[in-house]
Amino acid sequence: MELTLVLLFCGSAVAFCIPHVIYPPLIYALSRCRGPVRPGSALPSVTLVISAYNEAEVIGEKLDNAMCLEYPQDRLEVIVISDASSDETDAIVRRYADRNVRLCRQEQRLGKSAGLSQFCPDARGEILVFTDANSIFRPDALAKLVRHFDDPNVGYTVGCQLYDNVDQGASAESESFYWGLELRLKAWESRLCSVVGADGAIYALRKELFEPLAPEDINDFLLPLKVVVKGYRGLFDPEAICYERAAPHFHGEFRRKYRIVNRSLRAATKVLGAFNPFRVGWFALELICHKLLRWLGPVFLVVMLASSVGLAMAELRSPDGFGIFGVLLVLQLIGYALALLYLLPPLRGVRIVYIAYYVLLINFAAAVGLGLLAAGHTIGTWKPQR
Repeated sequence: MELTLVLLFCGSAVAFCIPHVIYPPLIYALSRCRGPVRPGSALPSVTLVISAYNEAEVIGEKLDNAMCLEYPQDRLEVIVISDASSDETDAIVRRYADRNVRLCRQEQRLGKSAGLSQFCPDARGEILVFTDANSIFRPDALAKLVRHFDDPNVGYTVGCQLYDNVDQGASAESESFYWGLELRLKAWESRLCSVVGADGAIYALRKELFEPLAPEDINDFLLPLKVVVKGYRGLFDPEAICYERAAPHFHGEFRRKYRIVNRSLRAATKVLGAFNPFRVGWFALELICHKLLRWLGPVFLVVMLASSVGLAMAELRSPDGFGIFGVLLVLQLIGYALALLYLLPPLRGVRIVYIAYYVLLINFAAAVGLGLLAAGHTIGTWKPQR
């Protein structure tokens, strides 16, 4: 019995540490074995696809930003897919009709993926560039994002989303800290083979590789998986920069995280070939270590806690008393206690407290996403946090 508990604890501890501690230096070392990604000079025709639901507060700024991009206007089409918006979003978009901006409205609210499936096949550009209504591109971001498509092996490219409000609360700073590591991983993965997944704020895809999506599909994860399985490569360009605002409150970040885990895991089950190293090479390692094990983090945390409780109790019954597993149990409890201190308003500004709370929160969000998936619950629509 004790041996089983030891194996459970050690296995879950290693699995939990892989995406956070082991994988980053490993993928960095592997990426050094490959040459750097050389930027191309492609200038294809592009359709900028903006998904929107009740975005009247930001859609005007987004379209003004699109009009100022440093890209030949005769090669740029802009479409706004309005998911049955009930505010002034559609009216604002129509004001740009004489500037090569086309409104594509879904009369029934079906979600972002349903809108993409309906309208992307009619896009005029060779390259589809997906973005959100609140994502503001640098003037040269579009040109840098699509320049790699002169390489026929490149199927998608991913830009660099940065947060512009990291000094406006614990949630924003915590997410920015986490995102900084994510951007490094994207760069190393891209150099080794392909970046895992895309970013709905800024990514590009060859139009011929677009496939219709189910309403519950997460387009910026499922489509890249399918592209890699087909033999294409996905690149990350850190110079193709856009800006967004992180969720100002932890509850907004919580809702976003459980949606991502729920929809991404569902997407992964649809493209099992992406886990086959004989088919996709190093990408399978990236997918498992970077994404799958992280999503399963709450399972590993529960197993670690439960097994260490059993082992610590066994140590207490021995003549020597508390041993290594007793110490490990205490360390875990200290971590959870630090996180729960965030519930006391005077301590919410303490950095170690809100970072611990953020780590606990995102793992709890992953647990909710896993639970909803196990229950067969699908997420197709939601309201923007802003």
